[in-house]
Amino acid sequence: MKVISGKYKGRRLDGFDIDGTRPTMDRVKESLFAMIQNHIVDAVCLDLFSGSGNLGIEALSMGARESYFVDKNKKAFFTIKKNLEMIDCNSDTVFCMDYQKALKMFSDNSVLFDVIFLDPPYQTDFVSKSVSLIVSLGLLSKDGIIVCESDNIDKIEYPSCLEVVKMKKYGDKLVAILRYV
Repeated sequence: MKVISGKYKGRRLDGFDIDGTRPTMDRVKESLFAMIQNHIVDAVCLDLFSGSGNLGIEALSMGARESYFVDKNKKAFFTIKKNLEMIDCNSDTVFCMDYQKALKMFSDNSVLFDVIFLDPPYQTDFVSKSVSLIVSLGLLSKDGIIVCESDNIDKIEYPSCLEVVKMKKYGDKLVAILRYV
């Protein structure tokens, strides 16, 4: 797994072997970032269910102002910190905590995101729960997007104030991009 574009292009990232994670493969990541490239520069991003931090680091490489990383797995937490140190980035935005507590913490601190990456374990309903909480807590900027990854479109449920603007299937992975209507 490596950074595919931007200022950190070619850097190898650790974390391919973290139990319970499923890293976004390079070809999928390349296509995903091609779809959202106009949203990345100077954006504040959230990589929820981060795993290795692959998506948030790619966003930083492509010019995001800041990326926050959340994963409750301690091995993932330390892997993200190591990956950020490898590219000389601040690791103060890495949190080892449950996604719901993290989203509430961001709301309490008035953090607003331009791009939110959601790639939770496929056997859960965390995409729909996360999207609902993000909307109810007002964490997405007016022109922001939520990038959802799942194995099934039925797991990507969202309130009527959002719409799917792009969707693409990659083998067993489905990527849907949501924004405010």
